[in-house]
Amino acid sequence: QVQLVESGGGLVQPGGSLRLSCVASGSIFRLKTMNWYRQAPGKERELVAVISSGGYSTNYADSVKGRFTISRDNAKNTVYLQMNSLKPEDAAVYYCNLPPSYWGKGTLVNVSS
Repeated sequence: QVQLVESGGGLVQPGGSLRLSCVASGSIFRLKTMNWYRQAPGKERELVAVISSGGYSTNYADSVKGRFTISRDNAKNTVYLQMNSLKPEDAAVYYCNLPPSYWGKGTLVNVSS
């Protein structure tokens, strides 16, 4: 059984930055691609960023390219999402996902002045 725990959300002004973390239990973490998703109120959950098991390959949603960076530390069983130049439309609950079916409970990001 894998457990995922996100942290790092909060309230930030437009243009600000946050770094989200997701710590995973279990030994399979280092073997798996990891994803960050987000879900804003009234909207569907969307894939934000993906990182390969070794961290050498990443992909991003067009809406966050150039602003967000996904990374991982397999020694710490942790995946990160560095979010810069935040916009009000980035406000959402952000979820860590170990595909296909392991999810964290999410961390809330608010972007407002």
